[in-house]
Amino acid sequence: MSINKMKRASIKDIARIAGVSVATVSYVLNRKEGSRISEATKIKILEVAKEINYAPNKIARSLKMSNSKLIGLIVPDISNDFFSNIARWIENEAMKLGYTILIGSSDENPDKFRQLTELFSEQQVDGMIVVPVVGSDDAIKKLLNNEYPVVSVDYYLENVNLPAVTLNNFEISEIIVDYLIDHNFEELIYVGYNTKLPHLLDRQRGFERKVRERGIIAKKVLVDMKDVTPKVHTELKKQLKITSKKTALYFLNNKIGIAGLNYLVRNKIKVPEDVSVIAFDETDAYTLFPTEVTYIRQPLEEMAVIALKLLDDQIKNFSEKGTRIVCSGELIKMKSVK
Repeated sequence: MSINKMKRASIKDIARIAGVSVATVSYVLNRKEGSRISEATKIKILEVAKEINYAPNKIARSLKMSNSKLIGLIVPDISNDFFSNIARWIENEAMKLGYTILIGSSDENPDKFRQLTELFSEQQVDGMIVVPVVGSDDAIKKLLNNEYPVVSVDYYLENVNLPAVTLNNFEISEIIVDYLIDHNFEELIYVGYNTKLPHLLDRQRGFERKVRERGIIAKKVLVDMKDVTPKVHTELKKQLKITSKKTALYFLNNKIGIAGLNYLVRNKIKVPEDVSVIAFDETDAYTLFPTEVTYIRQPLEEMAVIALKLLDDQIKNFSEKGTRIVCSGELIKMKSVK
């Protein structure tokens, strides 16, 4: 039982390998009632379909079934304010187009991400909006190889050509550095992740290029994406020294921002008297901090509208061309920078 792996599987392949007609395969895969097909033949057809990775969504298209009007949404952590908020905007926009959203959290785990893509495809969702994780390239490529509509939001992948909507992360980091230097800060500390995710690396690279260009003292604190809070606390204890030098902290995202602000409160470090703070993303947790936090607001509604438009276009007319649309973040100036 073999098939060229570079060739997309078809019902003709299943029929040839199983030794039955195309019509018989269609009856079985479409679960039509009333056909006189033995249980042994049904089992054989389903086993062949599974072995040659014949995707359920492709079955639906090849048999010209009507759309399910379901869309799968995979985010790293639905409990994170950023992802829950963008999920809400995506859901609102999907309803306008007549779609219902199924949501799953990958927990930044590539195996769980793959399992969710398989689960959604088995449910015959019309397409997926995904926030990729490190190691998810193969799972996404498999979907695209089966002409499955997929759009990436927030994150993007460098080696996979798929439609995506993301932020101007590199440029916004440069804007942050310019803003802080123009406020006469002498030392900047970037607190981010030790990661391979391109959009997060863009934030780091933008920071690095601008501090080189402006010739200012800068430090980088990089932590792993698991157990963030204790790791941020440990690194800030090493790197953040309260002296007469005017210092500012730039937190990569809201999760790191919350961990960093927690460290400042616990150690009675005053903002902005002792140190100034800028954090990425908007979150209600910032409102619990004694000082209003300066932050980068991402245009979540705009990103959701674009993501749904890209996916709807892919569902109606699949294209192998992946268009990446970049939205602009906004620096919201509050009282944590002085």
